[in-house]
Amino acid sequence: MAFSIDAAFIIKAIIILLIFAITLLIATYSTYAERKVAAFIQDRIGPNRAGPFGLLQPIADAVKMFFKEDFIPSHASKWLFILGPCLSMLTALMTSAVIPFGDSIKYEAAPGKVWDVAVQAIDVNIGILYVFGVVSLGVYGIMVGGWASNNKFSLLGAIRAASQNISYEISMGLAIVAILMMTGSLSIRHIVEQQHGGNWNIFYQPLGFVIFITCAFAECNRTPFDLPECETELIGGYHTEYSSMKLGFYLFAEYINMFVSSAMIASLYFGGYNYPGMDWVQAKLIAATGEITGHNLATLVGTLAFFGKSLFFVFFYMWVRWTLPRFRYDQLMNLGWKGLIPLAIVNVILTGGAILYLKPLVVSLLK
Repeated sequence: MAFSIDAAFIIKAIIILLIFAITLLIATYSTYAERKVAAFIQDRIGPNRAGPFGLLQPIADAVKMFFKEDFIPSHASKWLFILGPCLSMLTALMTSAVIPFGDSIKYEAAPGKVWDVAVQAIDVNIGILYVFGVVSLGVYGIMVGGWASNNKFSLLGAIRAASQNISYEISMGLAIVAILMMTGSLSIRHIVEQQHGGNWNIFYQPLGFVIFITCAFAECNRTPFDLPECETELIGGYHTEYSSMKLGFYLFAEYINMFVSSAMIASLYFGGYNYPGMDWVQAKLIAATGEITGHNLATLVGTLAFFGKSLFFVFFYMWVRWTLPRFRYDQLMNLGWKGLIPLAIVNVILTGGAILYLKPLVVSLLK
């Protein structure tokens, strides 16, 4: 028993390390992908000097950041100035902990004793609340950095970020409430499991999906909602005074948030690691390689499907950035308070009505 528990702990530790490593790797190469997508849309070549096809460009950028002067303004609050980017990076990394990247890994701990380890860092039954709590804390990194800089442009950017995040978190929360009404669970894994067999929430919650992804753009400070770092008005926004790896932390946190929000969209609306024909593929793999190996290979296929969905939405973020112009700040606030919140409330009411009246009618007709 001690051996099996130790083995389960080791497998779980490896899964956690892999999740964080993959999250960091994807965020790193999202910077390269962003520049390549921008170049393609604008009919340019993009980075092509550092390594083959420019693939070492993110490494070159990281080295450049490390060797730049680490400057702290003389009138800044030193420790808060350092704390700001650290908070942003920490909260960005914490959000990926509860996302199920795959089904589970099976191994035989003893003859006749098979253990299941979920491909998820932390499997908690309040995963949605955890994500919202951590995301809400993320704005403190921006607020603290902007205020500690003792720069009016930085402070204006930080205030914009705070008001923007608060405004759009309401709509995002209401969009998720509609899903919670359908699934009856706050566990992200449970929500993903209920979408097995092609019952993806996007078919039942198209309006909720549009609201959620619009709010995700605002939460990640992505164009057309990148008002907190609007260079035409605020020089660089909340990170105007930052340089070296402190600036790198802020920029890197944005790309991590972009990937994590894409993973959340894939989990909540597009079945997560579920894909069409999943049961057939798993049955064929088990028949060909055995129960444990076949299950693990099927889990790998599901994980690849999950990353495929997530990376598509990362690309969608980049596509929108280089397609749509930036909103004015009053337009941003009007959309959040006068557009998305009423729509989200209507979506909740429609979902409740469908559950209360349409579902019993459909069940009775099927009988």
